Parts: sequence; C-alpha cells; structure tokens
Amino acid sequence: MTKLLPTSTAGSLPKPSWLAEPEKLWSPWKLQNEGLIEGKHDALRLSLEAQQRAGIDIVSDGEQTRQHFVTTFIEHLSGVDFEKREVVKIRNRYDASVPTVVGAVARQQPVFVEDAKFLRQLTSQPIKWALPGPMTMIDTLYDNHYKSREKLAWEFAKILNQEARELEAAGVDIIQFDEPAFNVFFDEVNDWGIAALERAIEGLKCETAVHICYGYGIKANTDWKKTLGSEWRQYEETFPKLQASNIDIISLECHNSHVPLDLIELIRGKKVMVGAIDVATNSIETPQEVANTLRKALQFVDADKLYPCTNCGMAPLSRQVANGKLAALSAGAEIIRRELAAK
Repeated sequence: MTKLLPTSTAGSLPKPSWLAEPEKLWSPWKLQNEGLIEGKHDALRLSLEAQQRAGIDIVSDGEQTRQHFVTTFIEHLSGVDFEKREVVKIRNRYDASVPTVVGAVARQQPVFVEDAKFLRQLTSQPIKWALPGPMTMIDTLYDNHYKSREKLAWEFAKILNQEARELEAAGVDIIQFDEPAFNVFFDEVNDWGIAALERAIEGLKCETAVHICYGYGIKANTDWKKTLGSEWRQYEETFPKLQASNIDIISLECHNSHVPLDLIELIRGKKVMVGAIDVATNSIETPQEVANTLRKALQFVDADKLYPCTNCGMAPLSRQVANGKLAALSAGAEIIRRELAAK
C-alpha cells in the first residue's frame, strides 16, 4: 500500500438477514445448494460495497462465505469426522462440542479460492483474505489420531500453505492467519506455534499477517477479559519471537482494551494492524476516539507501518452498527493523515 495509514477490518462483518440469522455468531445458513452459493456471493458483494462506502482501503469478503472462521475450513478436509463429537474446552475458556480427528488430515480441494477470485473480479483495491491459524485450528477439535497438538498443527500448516498459495495466485494481496490461541498458550506458541505459522506462509510472495486478539464480543470472551486485570500483557509473551519471524503484519486489539500500547515497541519494524474499533459494544466510536488510539500507537510504530483496523470481527453486531464503526475508522485515520501531513 502506498497510501498512508490504510484501513482494513480484522475479519467478519454482519451477514444479511436473508442469508443467516443476524447478530448471532456462527448462525446456520437459511439457503441451500445453488441458492446458498448465489446468496453468499450476493452477500459478499454487499459487504464489499459497505466497506467501499465507508472508505476502507484494504477490503475483504467480510467472511460472508463461511459460517465459522475455523470449522468452515476444516469441513472441507478429510480425516475429520463431524458426526463424532467430543466436548473440549476452547482456549481454556468455554466448553464446546467439536468434531474429532479420526485419520490423517488432508485438503482434497481448494476451500476459498473461487470466492477469492469472485472478490478479485469485483474490485481493483488491495484485498485481504483470512484463514484460521494452525494453533487455533487444533484448539477447535478433539484429536483421536495424532494425539499430539504439535504434530496436528504441522499437518494443518502444510494444508494452509496449499490454500494460501492458491489464494495468492487468485490475486489476494494479504493473507491473514487468525490465531487468538496465541494469547493463551504461550509456551506452545514460542516452542512451535510461530514455526508452524511460518510453515503455513512458506513460499508466499504476497504479504502475510497474523491476527491475535482477545476474541469476538461474546459473553465467554468478555467474562474472560474481566479476569485479566488492569493490564493485558499477553502480547509480551510472544511479540519478541514474532518480531524475528517472517510474518509481515501483526494485528492486535487496542481500543477499549487494557493492552499497554508500549508493548508494540517489541515488534518495532513490523507492520501493525492497530485495532482502533471495539467489537464488544454497540456504541459507535467517534472519529476522534479512533484518532486518539492511532495517535498513541504512533509512539511505538512508524507511520508507514501503521494500518488502522478493528479489534476483531463484527459478525455479532447489527449491520447499522458495523457500518457506523467502519465509517468512524476511516474518518479517524483521515484525521491522523492530515496531522502527519501538516508536520
């Protein structure tokens, strides 16, 4: 991006009510078969138009073509039985019934590549595509085959690399890997999690990003955040190794969080997607609030490496609220651009 402070979203945007129940995370599809394919593409087009109206610079599909940011990808893989389910604790936070790994995992066909081609045809803007990261994938399954979190993560990293290479060939400019698990399993992240992520980006020439947040604004996550105290220093555990990694961009949660922004100094030299929009509230930020967050972040990241963004996805919010937040993000970034130009 040649534009200073290019804006983007961390991931999901609300789905239209005719595609899935609104303001509900991981809501089932209301359409089927060919109607579902057409409906997803219509929703993708609407999501793109909403981003463009708001002035978002790096656009995405708004995750309109997937039901869940992790399991939709896993559904397309062999070796995972969705009928055979077990209850596990997701990121040491809440119980969930998850599918079971019953054999060697493999990618039989591209998962999101056709959707990425469709988005590429609709716009000449830079596009970003999100994939689940290897560690977050293993944390969403019961493994009855490899019986090793590390081994399964490496298998997923290879599969993700196959998908990522085809997304790049389809015209995707930035491939983002969502790794909220990086804020929980610090020893594993440093022992092999970042290495597995680097395996997933192997050979890519497009830019790569890792999104590490404190989660959607759902009760399980907001309750967990209340236990973290007045300072959320989780990033401190992994940033030194991420700074030395081959990942180009690091996406983090800043606005209305208790993250000390001076932690960004630990990844000096990387591009940083600074979360300046709180996704856990229906309150729409003012442009000045967004600008304040970005102004503080600029103490620790160079202006040409700062990408204003949302804290996480906005799927659980109403379309009206999400659109208002996108507009505030763009307006807040423009305030800082003007300030920087005046210096």
